[in-house]
Amino acid sequence: MTAPARLSPGDPAPGFSLPTDTGGQLTLADLHGRKIILYAYPAAMTPGCTKQACDFRDSLASLQAAGYEVVGISPDKPEKLAKFRERDAITFPLVADTDKTVLTAYGAYGEKQMYGRTVTGVIRSTFVIDEQGRIERALYNVKATGHVAKLRRDLGLD
Repeated sequence: MTAPARLSPGDPAPGFSLPTDTGGQLTLADLHGRKIILYAYPAAMTPGCTKQACDFRDSLASLQAAGYEVVGISPDKPEKLAKFRERDAITFPLVADTDKTVLTAYGAYGEKQMYGRTVTGVIRSTFVIDEQGRIERALYNVKATGHVAKLRRDLGLD
């Protein structure tokens, strides 16, 4: 497997319809007309992913006040996402991409470096999608810690 194709500003955001942590379905079309922060993370309930999700949770009110909706996407099953939401009081939708089709379409699944080895997995990434469904920012290989604060600065919210 080679490095996945990456999205760039101006590209249309790949559509999706995925199961959520609450048992429903969420589609990109459901969010049309709103600004979206879609962030891809490797695995619910791991230390880094928990830190990142809690950072988004703690910033959610100010992100929403600035017009952004936050959605987390991982290859976890909806049942695991529900436990993650309950355990850490996650207050935004988590969607399950168990076959990694959407993650791949966003360039957030493929080869990556981990501890000096090349492995295949979720590439921690964040996508800012505008009201028309176009990529405004595509950030790959982001850090779990400190990323939300940096994103807030980049978006002019701090």
